[in-house]
Amino acid sequence: MNQYSKQFPWLKGVFFSGAIATTAALSLIVPMGGRSVFAALQDSPKNLVDEVWQIVNQEYVDNSFNKVDWQATRQQLLSKNYTTKEQAYDAIRAALKPLGDPYTRFMDPEQFQALTNQTSGELSGVGIRLELNDKTKSLQIVSPIDNSPAAKAKLKPGDGIVAIDGKSTKGMTLEEASSMIRGEVGTSVTLRISRDGKEPFDVKLSRAQIELPAVHHTLKQEGQARIGYISLNEFSAHAPEQMQKAIQDLEKEKVGGYVLDLRGNPGGLLNASVEIARMWIDSGLIVRTVDRKGGDQKFSANNTALTKSPLVVLVDGNSASASEILTGALKDNKRASVIGSKTFGKAVVQSVHSLSDGSGLAVTIQHYYPPNGEDINHKGIDPDVKLELTEAQEKQLESNPSLRATNDDPQYKQAITTLTTNAFAQPSLGRTVKPMSIR
Repeated sequence: MNQYSKQFPWLKGVFFSGAIATTAALSLIVPMGGRSVFAALQDSPKNLVDEVWQIVNQEYVDNSFNKVDWQATRQQLLSKNYTTKEQAYDAIRAALKPLGDPYTRFMDPEQFQALTNQTSGELSGVGIRLELNDKTKSLQIVSPIDNSPAAKAKLKPGDGIVAIDGKSTKGMTLEEASSMIRGEVGTSVTLRISRDGKEPFDVKLSRAQIELPAVHHTLKQEGQARIGYISLNEFSAHAPEQMQKAIQDLEKEKVGGYVLDLRGNPGGLLNASVEIARMWIDSGLIVRTVDRKGGDQKFSANNTALTKSPLVVLVDGNSASASEILTGALKDNKRASVIGSKTFGKAVVQSVHSLSDGSGLAVTIQHYYPPNGEDINHKGIDPDVKLELTEAQEKQLESNPSLRATNDDPQYKQAITTLTTNAFAQPSLGRTVKPMSIR
């Protein structure tokens, strides 16, 4: 993993039927608000540059602009002539860099569309998650999405894709394959599938609007205890309704406690994190946001919790942004015990603008604070029970996801111990557990 991906660990090559799910996860935690107020500008590179400048000038959380003369920046930008959009894009990125904020950023149209798909929790495609096989370097299906065209066509994990609309995928990158597979709802794409024991065969799929699963849940029998395990991958627009269904399903199973897994969750929509927190907490502050003028807004629980059963939350260094809002709310209100390693430490909120040429801009507009009022930006949240995984353990769980939430997952195993020994009632703050070996 390179240095950049260590700094922003959610920048990973995950593809859903051609929709890139990478840039989306720089943890936007406010809903996207349609076209920007400058969308009526004439579609020209120089107007696009000024469109971006104006939005940052009006909204950026630091009205000193990191001690940058923002007015002089505008004059410099408008003094140049841009013959292509790419030149304007480069100028915009260069102008934003001195702000020193990696979350205030420009996205070209393709990146912005990927972000839109990710935060909306929907995409237009056939519903397959793809990867390049490490050994064969060939395109392979990781899994079809439930109720998607791919699932209805009975495509399977491990199926190879040897051609897309008649074009061989040999030497093709994930990005190239993704671009060919995605498309407008109602259009079709033909995949040539290779499957063990069969001759390659063609499958014609009609693209559809697909809801991406952000929540996965299962009932686990741990000794005499019935445990509801819920994994939340991101805070998309559909995550609250999926979380509600997960809790309601598990409540019907008479579970005695819950494990909520936020490990690797890079964040998402602010409203989604608040809605989900309210499913676990009846009363208390969830989060407070503060803008550039010092105005603050408080979000609190509203007596709509779906369960009062004991809860353990699993986090790691990749749990960021909206994940930290939820973790902070559950921890500070003493609703859950938090187990794992320190969270990422992203305590700022972005607004997202669609620009006049189809590109996009994310601008940091607020800081947020958990109920205890601490500034966790660049610091993260300390778990109640600190349990770091060794590098070998991390690699094993990453290479074999089926080991997650089993006895071969030390952090999950500690969560079960915490639940079954009633330790959730009195979290042991600052306690450190030595890494366990994976058996």
